[in-house]
This record gives sequence, C-alpha cells and structure tokens, in this order.
Amino acid sequence: MTSLREKAELFHTLHRSGGPLVLANAWDVASARLVEESGAGAVATTSAGVAWSLGAADGDRLDRDQAIDLIARIAAAVELPVTADIESGFAADAEGVAETVRRVIEAGAVGVNIEDALRDGDTPLRPVEEQCERLAAARQAADEAGIPLFVNARVDVYLRGVGETPEERFETAVERAGAYLAAGASGVFVPGVVDPETVAALAGAVAAPLNILAGPGAPTVAELGAFGVARVSLGSSIAEAAYAVVREAAREALATGTYTALEGAREYGRLNAILGG
Repeated sequence: MTSLREKAELFHTLHRSGGPLVLANAWDVASARLVEESGAGAVATTSAGVAWSLGAADGDRLDRDQAIDLIARIAAAVELPVTADIESGFAADAEGVAETVRRVIEAGAVGVNIEDALRDGDTPLRPVEEQCERLAAARQAADEAGIPLFVNARVDVYLRGVGETPEERFETAVERAGAYLAAGASGVFVPGVVDPETVAALAGAVAAPLNILAGPGAPTVAELGAFGVARVSLGSSIAEAAYAVVREAAREALATGTYTALEGAREYGRLNAILGG
C-alpha cells in the first residue's frame, strides 16, 4: 500500500505547468470511483456537490464533521491521491483551520483548497493578513503531522468581482497570491477567469502551480496548459449536470410519460460493480 506521505508527494508532482492535472471533481464515493475508473491522476472533491448531497447549501453552511466523514469515505474508496475542498476551513479562526486540516489528513486526504471569500457582511474577501494566518496554520498542522499537504490557496478576486478595472483586479489577485505563497500555500487557485490573455498573465506572474476553473466555453485543457496552467478543475459543474438529469427526467416522466432524459445512463450492473457489488 502506498503511504499517505507517498501519496502527498505524488500529488505534488502531478502539478506541471504546461501539462495540467485535470480534476473532475467528485461529491460522493460513487462519483469518486467513476473518476478513478476514467483514468484520472487524482480525485478532488467539490464543496458545493458535497454540501448539496448532504442537504446543505454551499458556502460555509455544511457541518465540519459531515464534510470530513465524506472525505474519509472517498479516501478509503479510491487508490488515488485525494484533495479536499474545505471551503474557508470550516472554522472561525486560524486555530480552527489547523484543527480541520489535522482531521482532513487523518481522513486520508493529501491536499486541500482554502478560499478567501467571505459569505457574510459587506466585504467580499477576507483581509489578506487574516487569510495568511489561516494558511500558515494549515501548513503548520500538516508539517506537524509529517505530511507534505498540497495547500491550494483560492483567490476569489475574479469570482467576487473585486476591483474597478481589469488591471486592478489582476494586481489584487497577484498580490494575494504572493502573500498566500509566502504564508505556506503550495499552489494558487483563481476561479472566475478563463480568457487566454489573463490566464497566461496570471501563470507568468504567480510563482507556483496555477489552478483554473474550467467548463463549457472555457479553453481546452491543452490550451490552458499552453498558457502555463498546472491544474484544471471542473468544480461543481459535474454535480450540476447530474442534478440537471434528475430534474429533466422527473419533469419528462410527469409531463409526457416518456424517459428520453435517461438515455445514456450508466448501467446498474457497472455502477454496482465499482462499489463492490
């Protein structure tokens, strides 16, 4: 068996500028096993998909115990390295983030995403100094556990529309990225931007693996790699697509009595087999 430390070391090596790690984010054991079966190099969770599947809204609304239990279930079900989206750290302060990270490592994950967005109040982003304290606490907790955890610092400047001009937005994102790396982050995740010029400029300005959120309308993985991106995440979009099938199949059956929305479904026997049935 590969040790947790070895999985963490492997996960770091998968981040290569020009040859991105592709993460088709999962939200439960079945989706994680399907991602693994598809030939992925690692499994990542989506905080939104996890929250929805457990009956909570995304955005620091999910109970930490529930989130970590789900991470443990996924990590135990796959052989690949697992990285967990832990939103803001499921904690009010840096000490709480450290506790979350210790528990995430115990659950079997070798990477985390920690975002700097604030969900309540008039300020869209957490102050840089405070976010740095949280990231430093995460790094210290991982170091004390003896695991080279990949701490992916999410910069929500573009996602939250911070900055009056494109130039200001870019400068703010780069400044935050630099501060987060100095605090102990391993990589930087900048969701909300996919235009080639900005992505390439970010890749050139951020001195660490750059993670971009992609989906319909975004450049291809190969194109993002050519811009210097090291990691491409699909985020909540797969879960969103799965839930869209639920809605369309239900509406169709109730309205017309037909079932075309179910065409192309993964067959029962195969799904059962990947879960040991």
